[in-house]
Amino acid sequence: MTHKVHPKIYRIRTTSNWDSRGYYEDNFAQYLSEDYQIREFLEKQLHTMGLEKIEIERSPLEVNIIIHSSRPGLIIGRGGEGARKLKDTIEKKIFKDSDKNIKIEIKEVKEPYLSAALVAKDIAAQLEKRMQYRRVIKQMLHKVIMHRDVKGVRIEISGRLNGVEIARKEYFQEGQLKRETLRAEIDYAQKIARCSYGAIGIKVFIYKGEKF
Repeated sequence: MTHKVHPKIYRIRTTSNWDSRGYYEDNFAQYLSEDYQIREFLEKQLHTMGLEKIEIERSPLEVNIIIHSSRPGLIIGRGGEGARKLKDTIEKKIFKDSDKNIKIEIKEVKEPYLSAALVAKDIAAQLEKRMQYRRVIKQMLHKVIMHRDVKGVRIEISGRLNGVEIARKEYFQEGQLKRETLRAEIDYAQKIARCSYGAIGIKVFIYKGEKF
């Protein structure tokens, strides 16, 4: 039996870092629960706004939430109104009994096709609109591999593809993908497309060369 390891966890402290960082020693369980609630809330609120990932940095008196999005203008809103509403809601729902200062920082993802998370979400959105999976994935492969920083890309899809009776798994790959090399910079994401005929699982690997 093989033992499968998440590509990012495999490379923590070599080419990648934790998404939650900072002061966790005293109340680890409480802080972990707060981080989960923050991510769950923001995923629901910003699922149509090009959300890539959420990073959380903690200090004894402050929590800094960094939102990476390909459409930051929609999140910020006119005059920063959207960001202020997000901050107020998080303070009321999650930090209502805490005196910590909450900061929200929004960063733009300038190249969406370099982000495995955004590619997976785009594929899922198209599959939910009943588009044919082969056409969607081949178009996405072409868009990703055309970028000069991408050395290879692999997209795996599983489930009742196109609504057939028997579920199966297929993968499409272009270029190289050194998944066994620790210094290989691989962006990985998985997403579930909720289609009328069932759930379709999507995995995206984007290889961007080696880090030394």
